[in-house]
Amino acid sequence: MKTLRPILVVFALLFVATAAHAQQTAVNATIPFNFVVGDRAYPAGEYTFQSNGALLRVVDSDKSQLGILMSNACESVTPSSDTKLVFQRMGGYYFLQQIWVAGDTRGRELPKSNTETRLAKSHVDSDSVIVAANITR
Repeated sequence: MKTLRPILVVFALLFVATAAHAQQTAVNATIPFNFVVGDRAYPAGEYTFQSNGALLRVVDSDKSQLGILMSNACESVTPSSDTKLVFQRMGGYYFLQQIWVAGDTRGRELPKSNTETRLAKSHVDSDSVIVAANITR
């Protein structure tokens, strides 16, 4: 019995580590415009957004990590039909608002940046822009 307990602990830890790794989602997209994530601006280009729970990593096409920020869970009644990035266009800026994976009812939502909040308070017109994305493994 004494030797069984450590073996069970090792298997439990392996199971938890595997489950945590499986929950990491990476979404790749070519974004045709400059955009803002959090309070940082990024040029148009190819990016990967890696979500592991509340943390969201922004990685460019050179595989350089450009930023890490907190994100919140968001939900929809119906599963997303596409893997996509949802941007809010306001005052000539594009703000990354949400990330959705096809088939999921839960996505990731980014907090509003200071610039986005300021523009919203000024009643600047806004609309949503959707960019198609792919899941990467």
